Amino acid sequence: MFKKKSTPVLNTAASYLSAVSEADARARAHGGTPNSTPALSLSSSATSASEDTVLNEDDKENGDGLVYPKNPPTSEQVFATVHTEFGHCANEEYRFTPSYNPEHPLKGVVEQDPPYYILLTTYISYLLVIAFGHLRDFLGKRFKRTAYKHLLADDGYAALNSDFDSFYTRRLKLRIDDCFSAAVTGVPGRTIQILDRYSPDFNKTVIYTGSRTRALNISSYNYLGFAQSKGACTEAGVEGIRRLGVSSCGSRLEGGTLDLHVQAEALVARFMGMEDALLCSMGFATNSTIIPALVTKGCLVISDELNHASIRSGVRLSGANVRMFKHNNMKSLEKLLREVISQGQPKTHRPWRKILVIVEGLYSMEGTLVSLPAILELKKKYKFNLFVDEAHSVGALGPHGRGVSDYYNINPRDVDVLMGTFTKSFGAAGGYIAGNKAIIDRLRITGHSGTYSEAVAPPVLTQVIASMASIMGIVLPSEKQSASHTRLLLRSDSSPAPPIDFEAYPGRAPAAALPSWMPLPQSMCDGSDSQMRLRRLAFNARYLNRALRKLGFITYGHDDSPVVPLLIFHPGKMNVFSRLMRSRGTPIVVVVVAYPATPLVTGRARFCLSASHTKDDIDTLLQACDEIGDILDLKKAVGERWPLQEIMVRAVELVNMPEML
Repeated sequence: MFKKKSTPVLNTAASYLSAVSEADARARAHGGTPNSTPALSLSSSATSASEDTVLNEDDKENGDGLVYPKNPPTSEQVFATVHTEFGHCANEEYRFTPSYNPEHPLKGVVEQDPPYYILLTTYISYLLVIAFGHLRDFLGKRFKRTAYKHLLADDGYAALNSDFDSFYTRRLKLRIDDCFSAAVTGVPGRTIQILDRYSPDFNKTVIYTGSRTRALNISSYNYLGFAQSKGACTEAGVEGIRRLGVSSCGSRLEGGTLDLHVQAEALVARFMGMEDALLCSMGFATNSTIIPALVTKGCLVISDELNHASIRSGVRLSGANVRMFKHNNMKSLEKLLREVISQGQPKTHRPWRKILVIVEGLYSMEGTLVSLPAILELKKKYKFNLFVDEAHSVGALGPHGRGVSDYYNINPRDVDVLMGTFTKSFGAAGGYIAGNKAIIDRLRITGHSGTYSEAVAPPVLTQVIASMASIMGIVLPSEKQSASHTRLLLRSDSSPAPPIDFEAYPGRAPAAALPSWMPLPQSMCDGSDSQMRLRRLAFNARYLNRALRKLGFITYGHDDSPVVPLLIFHPGKMNVFSRLMRSRGTPIVVVVVAYPATPLVTGRARFCLSASHTKDDIDTLLQACDEIGDILDLKKAVGERWPLQEIMVRAVELVNMPEML
């Protein structure tokens, strides 16, 4: 699809305008007309001075709209992003700013059960696969021992792979393994390139053909679309590598702390509205290594039943007692709090040393938002400590992108510990813990991540700082406010550090809090680029959530969640759903999830939306879901239904409707 071409680099205004004019002419020749909502411009892909590929004129026509513009931009519209990475959309109607009204608390979507025959056939299908799997194992061990050698004791050595423990992966998951672990290349932005493969032995091994397929990417965690190969964040990362390399070659407590770590932690604390913060190099390890430093034997952890595996792992390592309450159910939580406080510790009935309630801001498998206002009311009443995991909510929720506290307009310092990751909204890696300075100082010493894990890599830190500062906006030094645009873009290393201008939460970041060598484009300073991203993501989330329900699908979660689970139920339908999505005229990559990540009968497809998607992309996804849903008999929701064309035409009206129940 893409080929290197020996054309000169278009790095002048004249060559740029010429390229746009040629794109206009090609589109008009194909029957297209300019529109105020272009699908693509050639601005960035044709004018870059780096070793990029340019569109191959000999490729097939862009009927899918993934690379070429279906409707080219007008002469007034110039985009600074690559359409395949961040879709071009100039229509301000396709924006939304969510607001929470305390007088009308979120009710969420009532989780519907499918007809009984769906549940019955789901259980029967699992029973059949399990029965035939055990029968094949029984016969194979006796008549085909070489194929089962890795599961049997041999020459006095016990088998490392347990027959029973590996049964699920061998007999159930292997059948649909082509839906998982697909190798990709390029930027995981609006689109992604899949390395084509096939299996000659029912997914035991795969063979790569050497070809690639570009597909619409509804699977990656890239909520704000910062995963790009061009732009301010990328330029900052490249400059960070040039100056600091790719690793600090040590743990934080043993020579691995750079000045960039200190700057990043200060910026994260300011972003979250907390006193201090610490960084970890892995999101999962943020929970699994920090929770044991917060609670120990004699403490009680009260955990939502659908909390992430990293939280469960950390609680097990801590040695603390653990009790669970029903998912996001405040009555269940209060009933449990009354019980554990009145009864105390088992056997001795002594008071608990501390009680820590752990919840997630946005549950990634359910798409539900935590009922934070209700939990804080219980916190005032029962005096427990609160830990909120914002891995999926920070950056993606709230008018300022600060997470669930921003979404609910709550002071973040009402929460004791805020945890989050940089993978989802910031296009980076790792995680953070934010809280008051006394807690963070203790966790730096007692948390295993500070002693035993490598420090966050400098390029990752640079990406975190650049993307976070872009969301916040930047306060430039007062003496430079009237300077020319060119002088605002770059600051000299030798210039004295300007005074720090502090703004109250959720204020902007002072320029002095950023590395002096970091480029500061105008769109980053004024926050306009990130505000556009936040509002596009909010529109996309509400549109897809509500449109799927209007089509008749059973979905979970709240309207403003960028994670949208579509219930498939039957294990045999999950692989078919995934394959049909990939084999469409416009290929679509989605994630299908089954047991043990979900309950046995609630297998689902999980759509991960991004600000990089356009309204046309959501329409493409809805059209695919509508057709495949009819084929697989997935439309089982009760309620009013709209035809697909009406949904697409009334998208803005649908998004701006009051909460749908």
